[in-house]
Amino acid sequence: MELQKLIELDKKHFIHPTSSIHQQQANGPKVIIEKGDGIYLTDKNDNVYIDAMSSLWNVNVGHGREELAEAAAEQMKKLAFSSTFSTFSNEPAILLAEKISSIAPEGLNAVFFTSGGSESNDTAIKLVRHYWRIQDKPEKRKIIGLNRAYHGVAAASTSATGIPEFWSMAGKMMVDIYHADNPYGNGTAKAIDSLRAVIEKEGPETVAAFIAEPIQGAGGVLIPPKEYLKEVRNLCNDYGILFIADEVITGFGRTGKWFGIENFGVTPDVISFAKGVSSGYIQLGGVIVSDHIHEVLKEKSAGTLFHGYTYSGHPTAAAVGLKNIEIIEKEKLVDNSRAMGEVMLEGFNKLKKELDIVGDVRAVGLLGAVELVEDPATNKRFSSDLQVAPKVIEALHQRGVICRAVTYEGTDIICFSPPLIINKEQVETMIEKLHEAIKEVRNELSATLN
Repeated sequence: MELQKLIELDKKHFIHPTSSIHQQQANGPKVIIEKGDGIYLTDKNDNVYIDAMSSLWNVNVGHGREELAEAAAEQMKKLAFSSTFSTFSNEPAILLAEKISSIAPEGLNAVFFTSGGSESNDTAIKLVRHYWRIQDKPEKRKIIGLNRAYHGVAAASTSATGIPEFWSMAGKMMVDIYHADNPYGNGTAKAIDSLRAVIEKEGPETVAAFIAEPIQGAGGVLIPPKEYLKEVRNLCNDYGILFIADEVITGFGRTGKWFGIENFGVTPDVISFAKGVSSGYIQLGGVIVSDHIHEVLKEKSAGTLFHGYTYSGHPTAAAVGLKNIEIIEKEKLVDNSRAMGEVMLEGFNKLKKELDIVGDVRAVGLLGAVELVEDPATNKRFSSDLQVAPKVIEALHQRGVICRAVTYEGTDIICFSPPLIINKEQVETMIEKLHEAIKEVRNELSATLN
């Protein structure tokens, strides 16, 4: 269809998620993507972009994988959909549950399927509350998360999210969800003290679980100190609290491990996942629970488990998930994520040496970030009025790189999460374009501020 017609239809009929409605109505969609190939996206005007965010942290195996289309088509021809309610089942869902259990941390071997990350985190919260309820501890229902965490936009996951902007849209959706300070800017000791203080204030006998991303993604790729999550695990053990690891972004090779929590030597009680399990080719997510939780459910969860989504265990989605994991294994993409993440971090460090507005840089596997600050020596931030990170994002866009800015709490962070198939030359091209974009904005700032 002709481009201008599509723009008008978009403005008239399409309400975009996490977007400015005013901006859409004034300017139309920023870009209309036509096709994807590998790490690249092409728009309706034939402009080609490096997809430096894997779209939404999720296209792990890259765009245009015919194997995944074929897996979906083959399954659709046989059985496109069948409900898994009332103990009905299907082969792809059974095999995917087995496969995910085989790559999950030891002791997590039972899977509940959802359609995406928000549903996964809502499910995790409901399951841990149910776990305590069937053990005659219904008072253990409070959930503690972290400031700047992002867990989704469903009722419980919105409330567990620690970014106030997500609450302002409709208000906090649920009570009994609290937040502690994260280690970013605080360090491990202060963050652990904050978590302990929340637990003791609320009463450990009322707390069901602690939920955290191993690395906070949407909050700005905030990587905790190595010891932090170990101390969290110990604190949860001491107080009799379950630990939910939100691996929606960090799972399936993103951090150079199958699951991000493995980088920190910690085993959670529950893992929520989505995104990379299907590389975004189809809607799929889920929750993995520990053997102990599963045993309690088998023994004490009498009658029907009144929780489930229409597409839980969707056979086509499961078939795509199985093929996606097969590709990750066959092409050794977990190893490539680790190796190319080192190249990316090396490039970030070079930028830090060469550009005087680059502050902290960080990466674990192919999940990384560059912070922009007025003074790296003191970590003095730019005024938010200057919109430094958004300007760099726009400069990157003009150079054919799609990326993401995080500006919560006055930060200017550029996030990176390219497909796990990226090679060294492509990483270096991405870094080169980032260098050009930051330099352009720095020069504009110098002219403005001087």
